[in-house]
This record gives sequence, structure tokens and C-alpha cells, in this order.
Amino acid sequence: MKISIVAVGKIKENYLREAISEYEKRLSKFCDLNIIEIEEKNAKDEDKSAILKSMQDEAALIIKKIKDISTDKKYLIALDIDGKELDTLKLHSKLRDEMVKGSSHIVFIIGGSYGLDKSVKDIVDYRLSFSKLTFPHQLFRVILLEQIYRIFKIDRNEPYHK
Repeated sequence: MKISIVAVGKIKENYLREAISEYEKRLSKFCDLNIIEIEEKNAKDEDKSAILKSMQDEAALIIKKIKDISTDKKYLIALDIDGKELDTLKLHSKLRDEMVKGSSHIVFIIGGSYGLDKSVKDIVDYRLSFSKLTFPHQLFRVILLEQIYRIFKIDRNEPYHK
């Protein structure tokens, strides 16, 4: 199983890099994990048109990276506050179902501080929301990795701390 995370922005804080590194190590037992970072395009002005342009620029980079993933059996999941909320067990079932259907590569997409442009949301297979709360996109990468790890532990009926 291959898992990619296409994420806007670089991780700047050491504590987040350390947490990501820990989950990368843990996940190496279960899957081939690849984290692809996209340059964040911060709007020079905070007006709507500048923000929209930044989101569109990020979307073009995201779509290019998705196309570069060399398999036609990929399943694209956008992390989107307006997506469908699933608990961990239902997310496990969803991913397991997709693997049974033949998806060999799950691709999670995390937008930047402005979110994901509609052009990305339109091409994904599923839009997933972890919560109606807003999370910093850098911290969210750690949260996503933890949930992926938890799902693999569930799949193997292995204990995981609560």
C-alpha cells in the first residue's frame, strides 16, 4: 500500500517536524509513505481576489503533483472542512473498501492557510472533514499522520493507546 500526502507549505516548527518524523518511522512498517510539499502562495494583500489567486496558484501545483503520481489506481482524498465527517472506524472502513476495489495508492491533499481551490475539490474522489474546527495546516499534517497510523493498527487488530 502506498500513501502520499500532498501538502501546501513547509513545516517550520521543530516540534512538528519531530512528530512527523516519528509517525513516518511508525508508518514505515505498514506502508510506503511519501510526503510531497507544495510551495505556499501567500496573498500579498488580504483582499478576496489576491487570496483566490493564491489558492489557484497552489491548486495548479497540487494538480501537477497528483498527475506525477505514476499509477492509475490512486484514490484522491481532499481534507476539506466542508467534506464528510467520519469517525476513525468509518474512515478505516472507507479506506479498506477502496483498497478492496483496487486502489493501491491513497493520496491525501492538505491545502494551505486559505484552504483548497474548487479546481482541486472537483477532481478528488472524496472530500473528508476531520472537524468543523479550523486547524493550522502544518499541525493538521501531524493529526492526519496519527489517524493513518491508527487505521493501520486497527486493520491489523493491534492495540493502540487511547
